[in-house]
Amino acid sequence: MAKIAFILLCHKDPAGIIAQAQRLTATGDFVAIHFDRRASSEDYARIRSALAGNSGVVFTRKRVKCGWGEYSLIAATLLATRAAEESFPAATHFYMLSGDCMPIKSAEYAKAFLDGEDVDYIESFDFFKSDWIKTGIKEERLVYRHFFNERNQKTLFYASLALQQKMGLSRPIPAGLEIQIGSQWWCLRRQTVEAVLQYCDSNPNVLRFFATTWIPDETMFQTLVRHVVPDYQIRTRTLTFLMFSDYGMPLSFYNDHYDLLLSQDYLFARKISPQALQLKERLGQLWAKEGTDFAISNEGRTLLTFLRQRGRIGRRFAPRFWETEASIGRDRQLTIVICKKWHVAKRFVDRAEEVLGVKAMHYLFNEADTPLPALGGIETTLAKRTRHRRALLRMLYDYWKTDRMMICLDPSSIDLIHDFVSDKAVVRIIELECEFDTDYLTGHARRVGLAGDQTPAETMERIIPTIRYDFRFESDRIRDAGFGRHRRLRQKLSPQQNAVALADLMGIPEDQALEVTSVHYLFED
Repeated sequence: MAKIAFILLCHKDPAGIIAQAQRLTATGDFVAIHFDRRASSEDYARIRSALAGNSGVVFTRKRVKCGWGEYSLIAATLLATRAAEESFPAATHFYMLSGDCMPIKSAEYAKAFLDGEDVDYIESFDFFKSDWIKTGIKEERLVYRHFFNERNQKTLFYASLALQQKMGLSRPIPAGLEIQIGSQWWCLRRQTVEAVLQYCDSNPNVLRFFATTWIPDETMFQTLVRHVVPDYQIRTRTLTFLMFSDYGMPLSFYNDHYDLLLSQDYLFARKISPQALQLKERLGQLWAKEGTDFAISNEGRTLLTFLRQRGRIGRRFAPRFWETEASIGRDRQLTIVICKKWHVAKRFVDRAEEVLGVKAMHYLFNEADTPLPALGGIETTLAKRTRHRRALLRMLYDYWKTDRMMICLDPSSIDLIHDFVSDKAVVRIIELECEFDTDYLTGHARRVGLAGDQTPAETMERIIPTIRYDFRFESDRIRDAGFGRHRRLRQKLSPQQNAVALADLMGIPEDQALEVTSVHYLFED
């Protein structure tokens, strides 16, 4: 009977990792763990301590700082795979997992499935001929060298690429390599893993090549397996059920997806939502069950196509029986800073980020050039950001691995404010009430095209009161909405008085709130 060595790459949720390792080894299988070096050392110590007596668990000899799209993910995978190959000679199969994966079949079923065919399971499609890559660069991933991360070093990433293109610094693919592409979540037989590791040891030039490609976790193993295993022994599919949105982001599964997941022709699924506690508990118990029959209907991808065709504003996959939560996240906190003077709000949230440690964003729904990480295309235009606003915020929370965020909104964005306040997240509103003198209103009229340098004084005398009224009307609408968690910080009040309101809203000490409100130039033009 098959014995599985799970290659577990993880970076958070120590309790979940411990439970996953205990669950998988309880059925006689094995786990090799790589815990991201960027993650908490205290969490790592907790995991090691809890699993110290488990002979079915091994940890990598060293930890790598991993970054999405980087070769560091390959380095971590190789470390964990080598540790598993050396430590568990009884393992017949090696299965890649992440900390967000859960079983959707029993161990009994999984082992019978793997025993059914002597093959490897790995997506591996021709890199150049297939349409696996939906957006972004394609051959540029390979033929140019990438030293920067596109997600958090976007300017440097594309500047480096443009410079190499301008100077003609493309490089050939190593001779004999037919590049393949596919999901990083594979399940390989022992002899295949041994052959791949031996190939890596014998061909350091190939590793050097992949080390400077972009997103090599989607190409390296997929390519090498094709070079060490005959095609008839490869099933070009993954055994982990995962689905992506139009923007290339993985969908999450929730409590009411239990029956749906079990009916798919896969052994594991990702991503399971952190809030789906009931689903996690049921799937955790499932792995150890015996004698369970699974009726495979495999309708998951058909459902995705159907739901894409029925998208609606803010809830792309509607109606939400596919993804129960059309929410930013029940346990997340969103603070909305509303101000007509955008530079004032930006100063405020930047200071709040320094003092309170909350991730701050400027006017991402009002200002097209607000810096955002690459999120598969959803971030590229104001129209997309607004249409998929909750999805965008969920992605940003996940991207920065935070549960607290502060964003700026213009007072005119009342519909967005209403939508966020109705969410299951904890939403707070801070309104920065500024004074508007005639000079400021005149400048505003010119900035928005209501007036020019040569506009007659008589015309300006009619425009200025109208603009002032519009500003007051927008502010009154916000107050009249009756938002529960809403406080105003006023330019005419002292920093101490504003600190009282801020501390009350945020649930923080007044002296800490005063560090935010006492910025001497906060309300200055």
